[in-house]
Amino acid sequence: MEPARYAHREPGEGCLTTAVRLPVRVVVLILVVPVRLLWDALTTAARAVDRTVLRPLGRGLALLWRTLVLRPVAWTWRTLVVLPLAWVWRTLVVAPLALVWRHVLTPLGRGLARAVRGIGAGLWWLARRLGAALGRLGHRLVVVPARWLYAWVLAPVGRAVGWVLTGVVTVLAALVRWIVLVPAVALWRYVLGPVLGALATVLTVVVREIADALGHCWRVAGAISRAVGRFLGAVLRRLVAEPLRRAYRHVLTPLGHAVRDGVWRPVRRALRGVRETVRQTRGEIRRALFGTPAPERRSAAVPPHREPGGRGTRTLGSSTTALTKD
Repeated sequence: MEPARYAHREPGEGCLTTAVRLPVRVVVLILVVPVRLLWDALTTAARAVDRTVLRPLGRGLALLWRTLVLRPVAWTWRTLVVLPLAWVWRTLVVAPLALVWRHVLTPLGRGLARAVRGIGAGLWWLARRLGAALGRLGHRLVVVPARWLYAWVLAPVGRAVGWVLTGVVTVLAALVRWIVLVPAVALWRYVLGPVLGALATVLTVVVREIADALGHCWRVAGAISRAVGRFLGAVLRRLVAEPLRRAYRHVLTPLGHAVRDGVWRPVRRALRGVRETVRQTRGEIRRALFGTPAPERRSAAVPPHREPGGRGTRTLGSSTTALTKD
């Protein structure tokens, strides 16, 4: 801690600031120390639980979720739903729609577009002629009478009304200024302003001292909390952490290696064999449902660039025909 820093005072502080500061800091320190100790204890416990329990548990659960749920579900969904639906979509929907679009909808749309363009051109010519006629008629019946009415009736009446309203507003503004504004300004300047300024000064001093006391006491409580934490950490390290570390190193680690070598690796090899079996079974099911591709059937029936042979070949010295059989 730095006593000179906390003993520093601003120059020109009055007796009000000095009288408020000491009791406020004492009361705030008594209230803040337990809160700071509790806060530091909860923060340390939360970090320890997160580091030693929650993170390893989360990684293990994520590994189990990916291995036992996501991969089998993804494989099942792709094999039993996505691939059949994609084949049905390409074969039964996309191809017919493409034919209909190419041979029916496209020629029909082009014909309709030509017809709409012709009808639109005719309607545009008719609308232009009709708009010109209506514009000339509106100018004669609306624009000319409206100009005359504004120039000889509305403008003189508006100017007269404006003069009257200007005089009335001037009189009302003078009355409001001398009856309301001047007394209100005098009241604020000579009565309310000084009183509110004094109250603001007192409240500013009190609030500032409370804020400074909170900061000062929070730092003091932090130093106390760190000292208590170091003491408790040393005790826990001697009584709990060291025995647990030795048990983990000399008991749990050899046991984990034995479980990994004796159980987990054989299970992984068995799962790998099961996966290979599932892959072969999937291939057999696909061949049974959709048949063998054409290149495989041709190569199985007649080997390329070779003549058929075997017992079915007819020769002069063999008796494989119906007439020469014994």
